[in-house]
Amino acid sequence: MIFDDYKSIENHQWSSEKNISFIVFNSDTISTRNVFINIRNNKKYEFNSLFLIAKMEFPSGYKIVDTLEYEMTDPFGNWLGSGFTDIKENKLFYKENVIFSEKGDYKFSVQHATRSINDVEGIIPLQGITDVGLRIEKVKK
Repeated sequence: MIFDDYKSIENHQWSSEKNISFIVFNSDTISTRNVFINIRNNKKYEFNSLFLIAKMEFPSGYKIVDTLEYEMTDPFGNWLGSGFTDIKENKLFYKENVIFSEKGDYKFSVQHATRSINDVEGIIPLQGITDVGLRIEKVKK
């Protein structure tokens, strides 16, 4: 299973209730994989970090939910990630050295959980995220 897909965020405004979902079919139950969440952002993104809630559901229905934090800038406020234009792409580790032990469809979903200080509701909508992607790579030995 090698997978690479992106979903565009409409108007670059990501609502905290909006799940970005991917379905990945797996038939290889012995190879080791790395899973990445790919984020593209522009200059309208106003935070130095990004909080995400990522869910992975196995074909059997078993679910894993993770709350993740990723740095989006260095200590000087310079964007991390690659790209020469106003769009920066960040390849963020989600799961490392994973074996997908079940055959069938794995369901992944990602939603943002970014908040300002003293903000309980969250940023609605979060500005500046242009695309959210999922990439699964075979680990090279």
